[in-house]
Amino acid sequence: MEAGRVNPTQTLEKTGITGVATAHYNLRESALIEIAIKKGEGELGQGGTILVSTGKFTGRSPKDKFVVDEPSVKDTIWWENNPPMAADAFDQLHADMLAHMGGKEYYIQDLFGGADPDYRVNVRMVTELAWHSLFIRTMLRRPEPEELDSFVPEYTVINCPTFKADPSKHGCRTDTVIAISIEKKLILIGGTEYAGENKKSVFSLLNYLLPDHGVMPMHCSANHAKDDTDDVAVFFGLSGTGKTTLSADPNRILIGDDEHGWSDNGTFNFEGGCYAKTINLSQEAEPEIYATTQKFGTVIENMVYDPFTKELDFDDDSLTANMRCAYPLHYISNASETGLGGTPRNIIMLTCDAFGVLPPIARLTPAQAMYHFLSGFTSKVAGTERGVTEPQPTFSTCFGAPFMPRRPEAYGALLRDRIADSGATCWLVNTGWTGGAYGTGSRMPIHATRTLLTAALDGSLKDAEFRKDENFGFDVPTSCEGVADVLLDPRRTWDNPESYDRNAAKLVQMFSDNFAQYEEYVSDDVLAEKVKAG
Repeated sequence: MEAGRVNPTQTLEKTGITGVATAHYNLRESALIEIAIKKGEGELGQGGTILVSTGKFTGRSPKDKFVVDEPSVKDTIWWENNPPMAADAFDQLHADMLAHMGGKEYYIQDLFGGADPDYRVNVRMVTELAWHSLFIRTMLRRPEPEELDSFVPEYTVINCPTFKADPSKHGCRTDTVIAISIEKKLILIGGTEYAGENKKSVFSLLNYLLPDHGVMPMHCSANHAKDDTDDVAVFFGLSGTGKTTLSADPNRILIGDDEHGWSDNGTFNFEGGCYAKTINLSQEAEPEIYATTQKFGTVIENMVYDPFTKELDFDDDSLTANMRCAYPLHYISNASETGLGGTPRNIIMLTCDAFGVLPPIARLTPAQAMYHFLSGFTSKVAGTERGVTEPQPTFSTCFGAPFMPRRPEAYGALLRDRIADSGATCWLVNTGWTGGAYGTGSRMPIHATRTLLTAALDGSLKDAEFRKDENFGFDVPTSCEGVADVLLDPRRTWDNPESYDRNAAKLVQMFSDNFAQYEEYVSDDVLAEKVKAG
C-alpha cells in the first residue's frame, strides 16, 4: 500500500526497497502527529506539540558511526576519526535491514539538504517511526508540493530503531550502527531512537560532498543584520556552547541555528528547522524559543511533563540534560525566509571553557583563528553524548570532529582561504565558566555574552582598548559598556589568583599537546600561535 505524494518513478519498490507493507510518502505534520499518537509513539502536548521519548539513547552514539571503505573515498576519508566498515559487511547490513523492514509500515520524506539550489542535495529519509518522519521534515528543507512530483533522491537514509546490528556479521561495534556509503549513496541507521542521528547523518554527508565544490561546510549558526543581508555573522561551536541561543538575536535575522555552507554565493543554511536544547529554558531569557514549545508540530524530546496538564518541566533533567525541541525555522519571528545570506563579516568561535580560564571575548588574528579552529576547544556538556554526565574538556577540531569525514586540514584550508578573501573579523567567545572552574565558579552571564557580541557585531567594540592575553596572546577588550570590567579579566574573578594561574598553565599545555598533530600541515604563522600559547 502507498499513501501520500511522490514521484511515481521513485517509489520504494522502484528504487529497490521491496516487501514494505505500507509506504507513507511525504505526509504533512497533522497526519504524522495523528499516526504517531495512534501508534503510541508519543502524546499530544500543549498547543499541538508531540511529546516523545527516545528510550535509552538520549544522545548521539559517535563510536557506532562508520564510513564504508570504498575505492573512490579511500584516500579522502579521515579514517582515524571515521572507523571503516568493509564494503561486504555494509552489503550484509543493508540486506539484513531490508529483510527486517518486510511487512512493516514506513514513512518517507523527500527533502533538500541545503537552501542554495546550486549546492543542495536531494535526500530521501525512510523511517520506521512516524515521529522521526515529522522530525526530519521539520529539520531539513521542504520542497514545494508540486516539486515532489518530479523529485529524484540522490542519497537515501534508512532508519530502523528496532533493527539490531550484529558486530560479527556487520563489522560494527555494538547492535547500534550508523553506516555511510558514499558510493552507494546510502546511510543506514539502526538500534537507536535518538532523532539527532537523522540530521547529523545528512550533515556528515554534506561535509564530505561540499569541499569538492569549494564550499566550506560549517557546524555553526548564522544571522544577518535586519537591513543588510551582507552583514552576516557565523557562530561556530559544539552542542551546549550557545549557537542556537546567541544566533536567535531579535535585532538580527536568523539564517539558521546549526549547519551552514559558505560558498562564492555567500552563506546558506543546510536546514529548515531548529533543534534547541530546552534544559533551563525560560520565557524571560529566550521568549521565542520558549514559545515554540507550545506551537503545533514542535517535537518535544525527552522532557519531563505533567501527565494531566502536559505542562513541561524545563528544570527536571532526570531523563537527560540533553532534552530538546525541534521546530520549523519560521516559528522564529525574525527568521530568514530564504535561508540565504552574504559573505560573513564576523566569525564567532564559541567555546565552553570548564577551566574558567578564557575571557568572555577575544579578538583573533587570522593565524590565531586557524589555531583555535583546528584546536576546537570546548567542554562536552552533559547529555549531548552517551556517558557524559558533567562538562568534560575536549578538543573537537573544526568545532565538529564527529561530523567531519575528511581530515581537518581540508576544512581549515577552506576557512583560511575564505577569511583571507573576505577580510572577516574573528572572535573567540567563552560561554563557559568564570570565577573558577566547573564546580567552583559559575556560568558566564548570558547578558554579558549578548552585550559583548552586540558590540562586536555593530563594530563598536573595535574602538575599545585591548590588552594582550598573557596565556594565549590574543587581544582582549578591557572595557565594554554594560559589562563589568572585572569579567573581562578572568584572573580577577577568581578568589585565588594563584589557582587561576595553575589552571591557565594546565589549559595552555593541553592546547599545545593537542596541536602537535597538526604541526606538519599548517603554515609557520599558525604554528607560531602554538609556540606563543605553549
